Amino acid sequence: MHHRRVDAQPLRVIIAEDSALIREGLARLITDSGGVVVAKVGDGPSFVAAVEAYRPDVSVVDVRMPPTQRDEGLRAAIEARRRVPGTPVLVLSQYVEREYATELLADRAGGVGYLLKDRVADIREFMDALRRVAKGGTALDPEVVAQLMVPRRHDDRLGALTPRERDVLAAMAEGRTNMGIAELLNISEGATEKHISNIFGKLQLPDSQSDHRRVLAVLAYLDS
Repeated sequence: MHHRRVDAQPLRVIIAEDSALIREGLARLITDSGGVVVAKVGDGPSFVAAVEAYRPDVSVVDVRMPPTQRDEGLRAAIEARRRVPGTPVLVLSQYVEREYATELLADRAGGVGYLLKDRVADIREFMDALRRVAKGGTALDPEVVAQLMVPRRHDDRLGALTPRERDVLAAMAEGRTNMGIAELLNISEGATEKHISNIFGKLQLPDSQSDHRRVLAVLAYLDS
């Protein structure tokens, strides 16, 4: 089982990106922010091998890598999480690709993120997302959330949520804290906590002593 990092330790990161320019840019960004890049690879098999060898705190993976430039990065991320259960992965993509995001998130284990590459332009936001994923949370781009939060016709659990509860759940998916949600939606923290409690109830999530229930709430709509 992958062990979550301790905040006092530098963030150990693997980068899987076939573009040398983007790969080196990400590496520079991470090291300048106090992290340590333990491996840089340009294809799926090398990424899976690196995860097994280095057991990083988190990996940054491009969805499309050689040889077909389709879904090799995603497949490698799924395989890496199969071989090293719980290994945190932050996927980068040029576009919102619902099928890819859904498949990555479907194991409900947490420690996953899906950001559009444009998001990397905001260095602080990107590093915050990387740290959240390393801790076992989620970091989903708002555009990804908007598409993934569409209820499925055979699953009415999300349909039971009020519009405000759906707003709160969307903010949770982006990785915001209760305080962050309250500020975003201009409501009190008490109201935020009440909405989250209602969400847990309507999604039929059992009590938990950890933040894992927040992750389950974000991913509950993936069940079918």
